[in-house]
Amino acid sequence: MGRGGAGGRRTAADEAASDAAGGIAPPEAQAPADSAADREAIAAAAAEALPAEWRAHLGRAARDAAKWRRMLPWLAEGEAGLRSTLTPDEAWELLAKGSLRLMEAGYSVILPAWWERIRRWRPRLKAKIKSSVGSGPQSMFGLNQLMQFDWKIALGDVELTEAEFRELLEQNRRLVQIRGQWVQLDPVHLAQLQRVMHQVEKKQGLSFRDVLELHLLGSSEGEEDKDFHRTINMEVELDEQLQELVDLLNHAKRPPLLEPPDSFRGKLRPYQVEGISWLVFLRECGLGGCLADDMGLGKTIQMITYLLHLREQRLAADTQAADTPQTGGTAPSLLICPTSVLGNWQKELQRFAPDLRVHLHYGPARAKGTSFAENCGESDLVLTTYTLSHLDETELGSVSWESICLDEAQNIKNAYTKQAQSIRKLAGRHRIALTGTPIENRLTELWSIFDFLNPGYLGTLRDFTQRYVGAIERTQDKELIAKVQRLIRPFLLRRVKKDPSIQLDLPEKYEYKTYVSLTAEQATLYENYIQDMFERIDKLSAMERRGMILAALTKLKQICNHPALLAKDAVRGPWRERSNKVERLLEMVQELRQEGDKCLIFTQFVETGHLLQRVLEEEFGGKVPFLHGGSSKAERDRMIETFQGEVPPEEDDSGIFLLSLKAGGTGLNLTAANHVFHFDRWWNPAVENQATDRAFRIGQTRHVQVHKFVTLGTLEERIDEMIDKKLGLSQQIVGTGEQWITELSTDDLRELFSLRSEWVERD
Repeated sequence: MGRGGAGGRRTAADEAASDAAGGIAPPEAQAPADSAADREAIAAAAAEALPAEWRAHLGRAARDAAKWRRMLPWLAEGEAGLRSTLTPDEAWELLAKGSLRLMEAGYSVILPAWWERIRRWRPRLKAKIKSSVGSGPQSMFGLNQLMQFDWKIALGDVELTEAEFRELLEQNRRLVQIRGQWVQLDPVHLAQLQRVMHQVEKKQGLSFRDVLELHLLGSSEGEEDKDFHRTINMEVELDEQLQELVDLLNHAKRPPLLEPPDSFRGKLRPYQVEGISWLVFLRECGLGGCLADDMGLGKTIQMITYLLHLREQRLAADTQAADTPQTGGTAPSLLICPTSVLGNWQKELQRFAPDLRVHLHYGPARAKGTSFAENCGESDLVLTTYTLSHLDETELGSVSWESICLDEAQNIKNAYTKQAQSIRKLAGRHRIALTGTPIENRLTELWSIFDFLNPGYLGTLRDFTQRYVGAIERTQDKELIAKVQRLIRPFLLRRVKKDPSIQLDLPEKYEYKTYVSLTAEQATLYENYIQDMFERIDKLSAMERRGMILAALTKLKQICNHPALLAKDAVRGPWRERSNKVERLLEMVQELRQEGDKCLIFTQFVETGHLLQRVLEEEFGGKVPFLHGGSSKAERDRMIETFQGEVPPEEDDSGIFLLSLKAGGTGLNLTAANHVFHFDRWWNPAVENQATDRAFRIGQTRHVQVHKFVTLGTLEERIDEMIDKKLGLSQQIVGTGEQWITELSTDDLRELFSLRSEWVERD
């Protein structure tokens, strides 16, 4: 140690002089001194032994030593000397605190090289898992299965057993040498370790959920959370069997491929066999899964094959138990889907799995009360709808299902709806979700689906929102998004059409935007509506203000479609001149019809659909079907079959199919069309893409052309600009929908709604 500043770093001569003056004496000078005179004589003799050029510094060295004694009294030895040896605790005191005081006083302090290294070390708690699960077909263990493990405590490169760690705690030392290495034991960090270990013991161990989350997210030190493993740097060390299981869950390895059941009447693509094998693998582990393949990749037939696999397993077990198969006594599976695709499921089941016994729980004559279980008891599969999942909650909840599958699972994206709550209460051995859009607008939608699949895996909705949703929706924090992706990856399988490994050989999809301007009539209605709204908006209560803004969104979009929708008047001629959007649609439909093509036209408004239905029928003749939420199941099935050419049309076929975005945007096969029109735009590109994929899917043999209409200078153009910014983010968080608009300031609303007059068609 030496003085810094003007004097510079102390030399070896300084140190030797210091030793002689009162510090560490040479061995020959360390004989006991009986008196002050003796000590002075020894010091003089030591000084005489030093080189002459060192002696000039002896006075300074003595003053430094005296100062050190005053600053760090515990370093003193005798009346004027400094100690040559320290206990481990005293050494820690000098290294951690004393050296800082000396440096603050202007002295240079040279510390051991290993001190800087171990000073940064933090103890890491490791749980070495030694569970038997993870190899071969497993009996169902699920996320709540407790894992056997041994504690390990890592201090830098040194690992301690739990017994060694507790022995160190009893010694209550701060600096200790273990296996030839010095380590620092910080009481604060050690207390954290003890607390975590106690909490784990209180929980009676680590669950598979804990192990999986720790393995996926790694250290979570510094995060504020009630969970024990988020308060300290904690790791898990998997045994070979569990490591293999986690690799399978993370898609780093593929589960063994299953042979498609002989009863499947069709040919599966390789990626579809992988999907079925993945679902069965999760089932054997007692874990739910979300098959989130891109629209048109065949989620339906993968689920049908899975159901056939269950049936063959049961029949094989019955055959093994008796000479003749027993088909009764086993609970069926339950499949819940939107009403609009109920008929599609029936037809696909008949086509690919005629041996499956299917019971349709739908319609006014459906079984109720105690007769429900009797009616579906001899079935392999019960089909029902989301609406009935709540209305018939008692009946559906009376059966413990072999598996529960949600088709178009985004229907439970709002966790607080009655049907979502009813569905989460259902009892089933295995849970599956099918959806091409697990996130449409908000991350909470993903939570709702995953809480159905594996209850509790992502914590409570409140905790999930606090930890991830708020920050991601505000800042799109990439690190948090990556964490969520790592958490959901084990239970989500997604393949996209353009992935080279899929080898679909699909035709191309081309997207175009068609820009139109407002007519003078539309512009007048648009401006008058905005002016009236802003004259009233600041006088309303918060609730009334939100209602007015949401109503304005609908009205302004409808004005962009056709002025008759706001005025509620009949479509009076010359109607072409009243809406450039309608006129352009008619021109494009006329052109494609001349080429022998068919088209789908999507709108988000039922009123717009009815208006277009009348206009198109008058313009082209023939029947133009319109599928919307009010269409009955029989009507929907007939419309689809006719359009696809499966049954002859009752009237001349127009080649045009109108659909509401909500009722017709999911679950339908409409590959007879190779043109798709989005007559009005929606906030989320994922919803539009899902609707487009009614035509762009397996079975399509022609190039698909997608036409998106945008009215210039209006709210529609701003929506289009927002969609462009959000493209590519549908697997992250875009935090939109329409509710956010209601919270904008009046000035921001003016910017959003205002009409840019340069695009208005003037008389």
